[in-house]
Amino acid sequence: MNDKKTYGFTTTILHGDRQKDIEHGSLHKPIHTSVTFGYKDARQLAEVFQGKQPGYRYGRQGNPTVSALEDKITRMEGGKSSICFATGMAAIGAIVQGLLREGDHVVSSAFLFGNTNSLWMTVGAQGAEVSMVDATDVANVEAALKPNTRLVFVETIANPRTQIADLKRIGDLCRARGILYVVDNTMTSPYLFQPRSVGAGLVVNSLTKSIAGHGNALGGALTDTGEYDWTRYPHIAENYKRNPAPQWGMAQIRAKALRDFGASLGPEAAHHIAVGAETIALRQERECRNAQAVAEMLEADERVAAVYYPGLASHPQHALASDLFRSYGSLLSFELKEGIDCFDYLNRMQLAVAASNLGDTRTLVIPVSHTIFYEMGAERRAAMGIAESLIRVSIGLEDTDDLVHDFRQALDA
Repeated sequence: MNDKKTYGFTTTILHGDRQKDIEHGSLHKPIHTSVTFGYKDARQLAEVFQGKQPGYRYGRQGNPTVSALEDKITRMEGGKSSICFATGMAAIGAIVQGLLREGDHVVSSAFLFGNTNSLWMTVGAQGAEVSMVDATDVANVEAALKPNTRLVFVETIANPRTQIADLKRIGDLCRARGILYVVDNTMTSPYLFQPRSVGAGLVVNSLTKSIAGHGNALGGALTDTGEYDWTRYPHIAENYKRNPAPQWGMAQIRAKALRDFGASLGPEAAHHIAVGAETIALRQERECRNAQAVAEMLEADERVAAVYYPGLASHPQHALASDLFRSYGSLLSFELKEGIDCFDYLNRMQLAVAASNLGDTRTLVIPVSHTIFYEMGAERRAAMGIAESLIRVSIGLEDTDDLVHDFRQALDA
């Protein structure tokens, strides 16, 4: 590829591996299964360990197949560098492990994926304070800030109720205050949105979801966008300051969270994710069209109490989503009217599969209160606006008419 030309999103992903030499002319980066890496010169081994020259030390800290995926994610997000982890939750946990200390303060959106919410509860019990706020309005975030606030954390489109954070104005606030801004981009993906555009310093992606896209590999990633000045972060250890200042944060995360904590992505999973990522644009365009059609059908049905999808004009942040995102995503949720049992409804579906993943090629449905948000209890669910009848939907690649028919016939039955 000609480095002087700026290529489109999919072209860049398809040919990204070939920017570096690939063994034997392979079009995909091969799967390197070796756990350890040998050197003929012991001095070279020492210099690799000391970071004086590039190379691989041990599989827990890096692998050529995983490195190729990291390069791909970095290109997708328009960032400076990425680190891959075993899961998306491991990527979020790496922020905690690598950057936070006792006595720190975090401001987080209250509208979160259930496991992320659970993680912040754990962090709060271990000596760091976490303030959960309605991040759809930057004023709530600003009011929660304290002198010891180290980071602000939001999701782009909240799972499962699809609230959209006041992304740009929160980014402006964090930049002005010198606070690290972390955006979980999983529900939009780098194809629909790049959080770098709103000032995010770190971007989280659960690679399991839309990037891999086929429900066959777990993975997560953190991307440094280059938007945050790491000289303003107070907890960087002196030995990581030997790197250029823009690399301080990721150097510490790679050592303290990946190396020490060990939530490493395996090469086989990295290969599945990298291949799946090649078709993300094609998949997401189809999924977004399907989601819009299903959401419109559900909203028009008198047996449905509420539909939550950013592509609907009735959505509170529809205008914001239209301004920020390429499209509105494949996640939607809806509530059935009183008297319609959500379990009976789901059991009548013929195509949609009762399962808990997101971003799969198949449409997946799940009763939220009784499964993924059951552990947090009724009071917390109510505070998050999660009704007992709420059904979360991850829209897949099925033919649009077939999907619409499936959701309608389950109401008609």
